[in-house]
Amino acid sequence: MTTTYRIATIADLDTLQALSCQTFSATFGAENQPEKMADYLATAYAPAQLTAELENPHSRFVFAEVDNTLAGYLKLNIDDAQTEKRGNDRLEVERIYFLPEWQHHGLGRQFIAYAEQVARADGKHYVWLGVWEHNENAKAFYAKMGFQKVGQHSFVLGDDPQTDFILEKAL
Repeated sequence: MTTTYRIATIADLDTLQALSCQTFSATFGAENQPEKMADYLATAYAPAQLTAELENPHSRFVFAEVDNTLAGYLKLNIDDAQTEKRGNDRLEVERIYFLPEWQHHGLGRQFIAYAEQVARADGKHYVWLGVWEHNENAKAFYAKMGFQKVGQHSFVLGDDPQTDFILEKAL
């Protein structure tokens, strides 16, 4: 199994949108009301929204391909692109999404290692992320990777405010 990484560009907009909707729905759809999920997907992954994110010089989308098959993506933010003002010495992992068939293949570990490498190269001292308070598998995974809870914030899905735990790892 060979994993390669590729930085997404504006030419990948349609692929990014489809992958975002598919992975987010697969991960969170069963625990949320369908109309709220549809509202969120239509807003968060709208072409204009994703275009703005792709064009932000402080954000980076990275596709993971396994044996030339798209498996998922990672979104990294620094400086003013971070979803929370956590400081310029931090890199945020805003999204780490894999298609269901590629989960539990070690790709999450590879993506965290990739994020840490980018953070160090950019002179950052911490990597942080938000994880839904009810996503037990993700919370356990991040704990194994050395992340610790340092706070929480609201994440609004449709009009439903939910709680994300903020997890951070010192490099």
